[in-house]
Amino acid sequence: MALSSLYRSLFRRTSTFTLTIVLGAVLFERAFDQGADAFYSHLNQGKLWEHIKHKYEQEE
Repeated sequence: MALSSLYRSLFRRTSTFTLTIVLGAVLFERAFDQGADAFYSHLNQGKLWEHIKHKYEQEE
């Protein structure tokens, strides 16, 4: 039942199928990019400029 309604709403027409694929790709790319950035930041905790800049910047 759920697969049937999914097919009827998203995949039956070529235009909605294409739109679904494009939106899925854009959302996946954004999620993957943010996840990779968070993973990189976690692996390099204390080594990146954003983590150590308070030691080198002077207050005005």
